[in-house]
Amino acid sequence: MTSERPSLGTIRVVSLYDDVMSVYADRGNLLALQHRAAVLGVGVEVTRVSLGDALPVEADLLLIGGGQDREQRRIAQELATRGPKLRAWAADDVAMLAVCGGFQLFGHWYRDGQGELLPGIGLFDVTTVAPGPGWARCIGDVLAISTLDDVGEVVGFENHGGRTYLGPAARPFARVEHGFGNNGADGTEGCVYREAIGTYLHGSVLPKNLALLDHLIEAALRHRYGRDVRIAWEQDLYAARAHHAAAEVARRRAPRFEGVARP
Repeated sequence: MTSERPSLGTIRVVSLYDDVMSVYADRGNLLALQHRAAVLGVGVEVTRVSLGDALPVEADLLLIGGGQDREQRRIAQELATRGPKLRAWAADDVAMLAVCGGFQLFGHWYRDGQGELLPGIGLFDVTTVAPGPGWARCIGDVLAISTLDDVGEVVGFENHGGRTYLGPAARPFARVEHGFGNNGADGTEGCVYREAIGTYLHGSVLPKNLALLDHLIEAALRHRYGRDVRIAWEQDLYAARAHHAAAEVARRRAPRFEGVARP
């Protein structure tokens, strides 16, 4: 079936620090992308960029996963030097998915649990603070409704000590129905800037959220070829079952967001 599908072109994907930032199998986002692209007739050229490596000249989609404070300290200074190019890519509508620790460092800054201020690249208008003793981590299953019309319901698993707060120019990626989201207080989850998405959703997130995966592939194709692209919907029963199961678990186990801060 897939061999008969006409090619829609090839997208250039940068997997950033996937040997350092891959908590809860965030590296699986790239595997899901490669599989889904093959089903849809989209080629994928992957460049892995780690510490000391140069960014390629061009990209259509960038992926970065999560890490604990230790891993974030390893990459923060070097990532900050990449900030001008990454912000330029985002302004040019390169698609991006930044998860958890990657999301935090794509904001203005992150103050970690030891009080160290790690510089961010300022791509998202957000700041993140790890609160002091007595504050529990935001951990558990999440069900939220994306602010992106073609994405809808999203599911995943969050585990973060930092509380992320959106600035005046920020747009949330989703509104929390079950779980904590950015900070457990304002009902927001993640952030969107043009075609860049930041989120706390692990899992990895893309295998369980096919609409989000297709959204990123379409955005990458638009960037590469300069025209609007709508890929033909292709059902994936395994992804649909995974999404449904994760949503049911979140409804059963995760606290329903009530609009109050949780210590």
